[in-house]
Amino acid sequence: MKCAIYGAGAMGTVLGAYIAKAGRQVDLINRNEKHIAALKERGAHIVGTVDFVQKVNALLPSEMSGKYDVILLMTKQRENAQIVSFLKEYLAEDGALCTCQNGLPEPKVADIIGADRTLGCAIAWGATFRGEGVSELTSEPSALTFSLGAFGKGNRLQDVKELLGCMGSVTVEENFIGARWSKLLINSAFSGLSTVTGGTFGEVSEKKAPRRVAQSIIKECIDVAKAAGICVEPVQGHRIDKLFDYKGWLKKKISYMLIPVAMKKHARLISSMLQDLKKGKKCEIDFINGVVCEYGEKYGVPTPFNRKTVEIVHGIEEGKYPVSFENIRLYDGLFKK
Repeated sequence: MKCAIYGAGAMGTVLGAYIAKAGRQVDLINRNEKHIAALKERGAHIVGTVDFVQKVNALLPSEMSGKYDVILLMTKQRENAQIVSFLKEYLAEDGALCTCQNGLPEPKVADIIGADRTLGCAIAWGATFRGEGVSELTSEPSALTFSLGAFGKGNRLQDVKELLGCMGSVTVEENFIGARWSKLLINSAFSGLSTVTGGTFGEVSEKKAPRRVAQSIIKECIDVAKAAGICVEPVQGHRIDKLFDYKGWLKKKISYMLIPVAMKKHARLISSMLQDLKKGKKCEIDFINGVVCEYGEKYGVPTPFNRKTVEIVHGIEEGKYPVSFENIRLYDGLFKK
């Protein structure tokens, strides 16, 4: 079976190293020439909650050849139309492209390559790029989980499950949109606020003011999912939609207190969107918090905290705001007196 990780940056390098460590063949493909050169010369160095070096097969896109049975797509969504159209020429007719991206990218991918060749994966761990050939795994080894699903009949579903299983536990979700939504809920709150503040997920969840905003973002995501008829799937065995939903003051207080506990295994994570901003790039906030806003508008559910997050991040991109915890004050007017 011929396999590739396209967009082998922070997370793709970690995943590729684990797959190669398990003795499986996989091509790590990235447009960053220095990163690919380092991977070829020294292998992938994975640091953080683990520490190992693994020889890998690394390629530039210009070095690709032949047809792949499985391509794991780990680029940002902003360029999906262009990238998926390019990869279509390298995908076997009975192959599968699995989107390991945030948000809900599968419908647009399926429009390009067909539903049967479209798989999706929600990843519950994080990584940070530390330099050419080096990636930091920022989640605990016990939190290395994947939620996998098919958009059509599911070409190569079992093959992809086995590949991902080289790194962690894989759940094949019958209700894949529910699994996607549970990851979207977490990303909207913690990736969004990590980008707004410059903090880690742990700092966002432990500091009182950003935690209060995170709680409101989570609540909006749950309300939108209810209105859309989406059953949010558990994350690592926990029904987050039940834990963090509330009506009365007591349940609201409990959900507030649970947030840092829920984020304990992911406390070191920073948002990949924040990493993009630090590099002077635009990020994919429209595909995360923006998706919640789109669904909210469609199903008549207000999403002021998600919308404000999108607004602030675009403001940071435009130089209107610095990345700072002071940005949390921009949400103050949204809380009911």
